[in-house]
Parts: sequence; C-alpha cells; structure tokens
Amino acid sequence: MLLGLCPVPDFSELQSNAVQALLSRSPVLVELGERFAAAGHALHLVGGSVRDALLGRLGDDLDLTTDAHPDQVLALVDGWAESRWDTGIAFGTVGVQKRGQRIEVTTYRAEAYEPGSRKPAVSYGTSLEEDLVRRDFAMNAMALALPDWRAPGAFVDLYGGLDDLAAGVIRTPGRPEDSFDDDPLRMLRAARFAAQLGFVVAPDVVAAMRERAPRLEIVSAERVRGELEKLLLAPFPRRGLELLVDTGLADVVLPELPALRLEIDEHHQHKDVYEHTLQVLDRAIGLEPDGPDLVLRLAALLHDIGKPATRRLEPGGGVSFHHHEVKGAHLARKRLRALTFGKDVVDAVFLLTEMHLRFHGYGQPGTSPWTDAAVRRYVHDAGDQLERLHRLTRSDCTTRNQRRAERLARAYDDLERRIAALAEQEELRAIRPDLDGNEIMAVLGLPPGREVGAAYKHLLALRMEHGPLGHDAAVAALKAWARDTLRD
Repeated sequence: MLLGLCPVPDFSELQSNAVQALLSRSPVLVELGERFAAAGHALHLVGGSVRDALLGRLGDDLDLTTDAHPDQVLALVDGWAESRWDTGIAFGTVGVQKRGQRIEVTTYRAEAYEPGSRKPAVSYGTSLEEDLVRRDFAMNAMALALPDWRAPGAFVDLYGGLDDLAAGVIRTPGRPEDSFDDDPLRMLRAARFAAQLGFVVAPDVVAAMRERAPRLEIVSAERVRGELEKLLLAPFPRRGLELLVDTGLADVVLPELPALRLEIDEHHQHKDVYEHTLQVLDRAIGLEPDGPDLVLRLAALLHDIGKPATRRLEPGGGVSFHHHEVKGAHLARKRLRALTFGKDVVDAVFLLTEMHLRFHGYGQPGTSPWTDAAVRRYVHDAGDQLERLHRLTRSDCTTRNQRRAERLARAYDDLERRIAALAEQEELRAIRPDLDGNEIMAVLGLPPGREVGAAYKHLLALRMEHGPLGHDAAVAALKAWARDTLRD
C-alpha cells in the first residue's frame, strides 16, 4: 500500500453511495484480492471503476490492475473464475467472470504510440505509481487496494482525482502534451468525458488538444468511432461536439461539422447552420422515447452537411441550398463508412438525411395539398425509419418565428393524422403491388427479366396512387399496361 505518498482522505469521508456500491461488490473483489495477496502480488481496483463508484454510478464491469503478468493472472484465476477470456492479453488484460460479475485484470503498463504508428505499443510497468501516471486523466488515476480496501491508505489518489471529481474538472496526471503524445485518442476521450459527465476540460488540456489535434490522424478509425459513438450517446453530446470543433479535432475526425460554420455577410444572411445543427440535435434528444438513439443523433448532426457544397448566392441577396439533402446523404454515407459504422446505421442515416426535407412541401402556403398517394409514398419510402423521420423533421424546425413554428407543427400533426388514418385501412409500411412477380409472369406468360420488373413497378405505382386494387382489377390493369407497353 502506498502510505505517505500524498494526502489521502479518510475513506469514511468518501461519498456513502460509493461505499455502498463497493460493499455490494466486495465479496468477489475481496476473494480475488486474497488470491493475489497470497501469491505475493498487489491488486487494485482502478481507473473508471473507482471514478464511477465515487460518482455513484458503478457499473457491472470492473477494472483491476496488478504487478502480476498475464500468465500469472491466468494461473491465479484458474479454478476460481467461472469463465475467462484472453482477447485483450496482447495489451496485458485478462478477463474473468464470477457470480455474474465481469472483471478485467490488467498488468501495470506504459502505453505509447510509436512515430507513424496507428496502434499503441504496450510495455509492462513495474509499479502502481508508474501505471497511474500514464493514465489519461487524474479522475481515472485513482486506485483502491484489495483485499483490504477499507484499511487506512488503501485509497490511492496521487494526482488529485478526487478534487477534480468534486470540481467537475478534467485534467491529466502529468503534462497534457505528454499524455496526448502517448495516446492521441485521449484528446477525443476528453471531449467524450465532458459529454458524459458534464465536466469542464482544464484550460491547459484544451490548449494541448488544439496543439496536438493533427496527431489524431494516426489513430485507427475503429478507435475514433468508438469514442465518437460514446460521445454522441452521452447525456451532454453538444458539450463534447463544441469542444471537438473549438480545438480542431473535428477537422480531423468529422470535418463536415466545422464546415457548417458558413460565413454570413450583411447582404446574404441565412441561419447559422452550425448552431442550427446543434439545436436540432438538442431537440431530437428531447424527443427520444426510450433513451439515447444513435441513428437519430447522427442524422440530426449530419442532416445539413450538404449545405456548404450547395450554397448559392441568389440575385437580390438571397441564399439557396438546392438539393442539399441529396448531397448531404451521400456525404454522410461516405463519412460514416470511413468511421467504420455498421451498414444498418449508415443506411438509416443516409435515408433520414435524404428525406428530411420531404415534409416541407406539405401544407405550406403556395404548395398543392398532398394526395393520399403522396402520403403513401412518404411512408413507403421512409420504411422502418418513419418514426425517426417524424422526430428528425420536428426537430429541424428551429425558427424563431413563433407563428411559422406553430404552422409547421400543425402541418406535421395533420400529416401524422393522415398517416394514422390510412394505416387503419392499409399496411402502409409494407405496401406491395396487388400481384407478385410469379403472378405477373403467369398472367403475361413472361419469363423472369426486366419486363417483369417494369410490370411490378407499374402495379406498385398504381397501388400507391389508388390504394388496394383487388386481384381482378390488378390483372385488368396489368393487361392494359402490357398492351400499351410490350411489343412482340
């Protein structure tokens, strides 16, 4: 134990909820600590596990650190752990599970990027102090000795992490420049923790992030995506995103976002697209029914990224962004693929971005009323993203003109009522022609091919326009189309 290394608060003074959280986990932790102690090895609860315990939000996964090497850890948990995994053993980590508790035990380590490398090089450290000083932030550099975690001196806080938690500040244990040189991903982690905890990043850390931002380019896209995803799903994503833009990190990982800060001159005024985007994100979060929705948040963040490329100054002082939704959908798909997001996420965000303006032709002055066919097409094209499209479209109304905002809200209320009314009569989200491909081939005596596809599209258009036709009417319409379209 590290007695006398720094002023250590009396453990009884720590937050009671942290004590209760640790007590609930202590049987497993104490058992494991006793096994390591009997073998002459140190074991500490460390990092985010200690931080979250002190914040009263300790999760089911616990992180421990030890002077034992991975092969020794494997031997110590053999016969004790109910299951174990070694997928992280190259980084010195062994995972175990006991009575439903997941625990990762990592050997003291010193981790840094080699020049030009996209992956950190890992070497084992020899002391807890060496391990803690190489951690990303002071609030993650606290440790709790096992098995006697309630003993005097068991709580190790060499860098003021407890004070940072109390103040809501994110600092590095040592010089931030050194920390970010060791692992540039930590700059993204600073923004992510700001978004998760609502903390302020210390000024010297922000300055180092600005200076070291280009170094983030050496980090793999998978690691960047992981941090960006956590940031977006956090309670305060706007705080993290603004930090990314202000420090220049967004220029490296998400350049489409700072590009929305379009110049606005006195003759060609338009809404601040960057600020509008953050407002849309805030509004979309407020409409989430069941907790954080990654697809909705990504769509809110990216829905207008086609505007810089489509911005045109019109005669008379106006500004237009014609077809920015189409351009933006393709830009969003390209960026999300580069960040290694999954196909389902990429396709959903593409669709939502492409369709986010469709509603603005509904119920507005000077526009023709939507037919039932237009409503069917809207639902059909949105598919399983319809509910998200509702939320994105409503969030996109950030006008300060109260009368216009109320008019848009009434119009969308009306569209949703019409969708609901038609849905009672038809399966709008699964609209199909009245005849399938096999029936079309049978009626027209055609083999599989383009002509069958064209006939299918014709019947689908009729279904959209008129609703269900019925089998006989569909056959008659198909034969009429064939007479006018197909040639011998």
